[in-house]
Amino acid sequence: MTYLQLAYFHLATVLPAFLIGTYLLANRKGTPKHRLLGKIYMSLMLITALSTLFMTAEVGPMIIAHFGYVHLFSLLVLYAVPSAYIAVRNGNIAKHKRSMVLLYVGAILLAGGFTFMPGRMMHTWFFG
Repeated sequence: MTYLQLAYFHLATVLPAFLIGTYLLANRKGTPKHRLLGKIYMSLMLITALSTLFMTAEVGPMIIAHFGYVHLFSLLVLYAVPSAYIAVRNGNIAKHKRSMVLLYVGAILLAGGFTFMPGRMMHTWFFG
């Protein structure tokens, strides 16, 4: 897969994750709909994070091989999703909630915000 194809794939998974995550945070928790959408959201976030591991950092310093600082958000996802899933399965709703808020704020809002900084692909696509 080329870098551009990976970027499109990444967008195809993260955009629905953003919409579903926003819905889940704003609506009633614990319903069958919440549980189903939560599983879809977690799956999309894992796929999104895994896809970024194949994308070379194009801006900023490299950490290891082709990874940049933005890849740290992928590690956040790979920690937060299983942590949240295990927490809810064990009835620890408070930990589940913390993990899900951390996931949404860190991996979607912060990481997503960084993609609009000058020199990054999303900035170029949206602002020329």
